[in-house]
Amino acid sequence: QVQLVESGGGLVQPGGSLRLSCAASGFVFSIYFMGWYRQAPGKERDLVARITGSGALTNYSDSVKGRFTISRDNAKNTVYLQMTNLKPDDTAVYYCARLTTWTSGDYWGQGTQVTVSS
Repeated sequence: QVQLVESGGGLVQPGGSLRLSCAASGFVFSIYFMGWYRQAPGKERDLVARITGSGALTNYSDSVKGRFTISRDNAKNTVYLQMTNLKPDDTAVYYCARLTTWTSGDYWGQGTQVTVSS
């Protein structure tokens, strides 16, 4: 069965960095788009970064563009989200997702909490 397991969240000060990882199993990882969503308390879940199967194309929401970088290692069945210059507004639970189209996912991980606070 499809499994997505995120790691790497935590508490970081404004301006700091974190790298999230998502280990995938149960499907042919390299042929799927993958994405990172986030959900802050009281808000909808938003897709903030996505990547094609080969890793050649990426896309970001305006709120994270220039600060976050999505990448993948198909040999390790892992997708990453490097987050820099973190802001308090980045505080959320971050979810890795398998995307069935460029805009929608069908499986999500359990999420990892990122808290940006001084």
